Amino acid sequence: MRHGPRLGGCDLMSVTNYVTLEFPAVPENVEFARVAVACFASQINSFTLEEIDDVKLVVSEAISNTVLHSYDVSGGLVRLSAVRNGDTLTVIIEDFGKGIADVDQAKAPAFTTDPDRMGMGFTIMEALSDELRVSSVPGKGVKVEMRKSPHGAAKDSDEPEA
Repeated sequence: MRHGPRLGGCDLMSVTNYVTLEFPAVPENVEFARVAVACFASQINSFTLEEIDDVKLVVSEAISNTVLHSYDVSGGLVRLSAVRNGDTLTVIIEDFGKGIADVDQAKAPAFTTDPDRMGMGFTIMEALSDELRVSSVPGKGVKVEMRKSPHGAAKDSDEPEA
């Protein structure tokens, strides 16, 4: 059996839509990435504005980490992919820089290698994603993959079922 190209564990022949962008890891592109992914995510009509804001924040945190930590000089490559598979959005952000020696340590709340930073990026990304995977090979880069599906407005548990 022949399979088509894959991205983020998805067979691209079976997804609803996808996009891949590459750009330099510079601060100006953090906002660009946020807006590009928000526009793409808006194709999933059942996402609330709050859920799209969550996706934007996850993208901002991941791209900011790349800009701040991945390269010794400004402008290294960032690859951003977004995949829509039905009502599930997968966003993959990859860099090809220094990598992270200990991903579990880096994901710990308040861990930082920069005393001017709070070290909450991965904590925020995990809280706002349905699923977050971070992989890294030191000297080869970092890959952050998040998945999110619409959950709609939170329902007050005291309200009767319709």
